[in-house]
Amino acid sequence: MAKVNDLSRSLAALEQDTTLIAVVELSAKRWLVSATVPGVERQPLKKVDPDAAALFGMIERWRGEAKRAGRPIARVVVAYEAGRDGFWLARWLLARGVEAHVIHSASVAVSRERKRAKTDRLDAAMLMRVVLGWLRGERGHCSMVAIPSMAEEDARRPSRERQILIAERARIGNRIKGTLIRFGIRGFNPLLRRAAQRLAGLRTAEGGELPPRTLEELERELARQAVVREQIAAIEQARLQRLERAPDSGPACDGAAAGACAGHRHRDRGHAGAGDPVAQLEGSARRGPLCRFDRLAR
Repeated sequence: MAKVNDLSRSLAALEQDTTLIAVVELSAKRWLVSATVPGVERQPLKKVDPDAAALFGMIERWRGEAKRAGRPIARVVVAYEAGRDGFWLARWLLARGVEAHVIHSASVAVSRERKRAKTDRLDAAMLMRVVLGWLRGERGHCSMVAIPSMAEEDARRPSRERQILIAERARIGNRIKGTLIRFGIRGFNPLLRRAAQRLAGLRTAEGGELPPRTLEELERELARQAVVREQIAAIEQARLQRLERAPDSGPACDGAAAGACAGHRHRDRGHAGAGDPVAQLEGSARRGPLCRFDRLAR
């Protein structure tokens, strides 16, 4: 059985005399680009606006400098760390013939000093070191993330939205319980569908009714929880409908149902809830190296 490439090292030989390597430290206002250009003694370090076209123009300028120095560029490698920007830049560069890689953030070793210096320049220099080691095929420098297509990334949205809604439902329930406990009321379950009707019958530890403003606040909290519950149910229902329409449609099917897709790899099918489609898809959508991007760019 062929071993799946874990992207912990490059399998292509590195010819540094004909390879232009650039790393990008992404931020909201500026991108810091560091590069290694064959035939150019200095190591360029430039700040550009967060614009892919500006980055591509800079790479083309460096390619021209290398050509004038007698080092024609046969390979252009651009890498950046996975984060808020996601994978759109990598897809944009790949469509224009640039070899783009996204670095798995947790795979980069950093100094454990308590008061270490941290600036964009130092981060760019560190990324350049780990990318060079990765391109040489050495293990332990960093790992890259499989770059999904826009359809694959969009297919993950239902699962991610469901996780956010479940967390929001728990926060609302904890706020309701915390409000009631200040009046000595215990045992109230805000997840019950008739919880709103039970509010009026609650009595404080002193035997009186809840204050009117507190009661209004709890009613609003329960109304928000009802909306969240309806949205969770709608996501789960839509997911099951997509699975019933195309259970074996391959990687193009719903990302929440990625575990049932024929194009995805599973490590364990004996997990709890394997017989339940929702539980099965919820667990299997986040296993295997082919789905590593699901834990990134959140």
